Amino acid sequence: MKEMTMKTKEIRDLIDFISQSGLNEVNIETEELKLSVKRNPDTRVTEMAAAPVMRAPEMAAAPAAAAPAAAAPAAPQSSHKEMKSPMIGTFYRSASPESPSFVNVGDTVEKGQTICIIEAMKLFNEIEAEFSGTVVKVLVDNASPVEFDQPLFLIDPA
Repeated sequence: MKEMTMKTKEIRDLIDFISQSGLNEVNIETEELKLSVKRNPDTRVTEMAAAPVMRAPEMAAAPAAAAPAAAAPAAPQSSHKEMKSPMIGTFYRSASPESPSFVNVGDTVEKGQTICIIEAMKLFNEIEAEFSGTVVKVLVDNASPVEFDQPLFLIDPA
């Protein structure tokens, strides 16, 4: 079972890489696996990111189910904006386990300020705030997997 989990993660990482590369079609075939990824350039990447959830429901069902539940309480507060994940990967609140978090609830952030890191394909991507405001809530636990377009933070732009 552990071997399948690793292969599923590799597939998810590959799909994330393909979505960032701009390729429209990739075919990979080994003795154990045949993978064909096709992307319509006119559609959003979120459609492609859903594929790993269907292939490995035991691995991806819990994080995928937790994301809408975490975002649901935020919906009534229309003044708050969601800062969403630009990619699939692992969410980190700080640069290293010993470092303090980039931002905490109550902190004021400026547009372009690093607010977290998402690791994808062994690359650590600094994620910058898309707008200025005050952090109201952190919606994802540290070192948790995140999906493309998953809400990470609630920010009050006022």
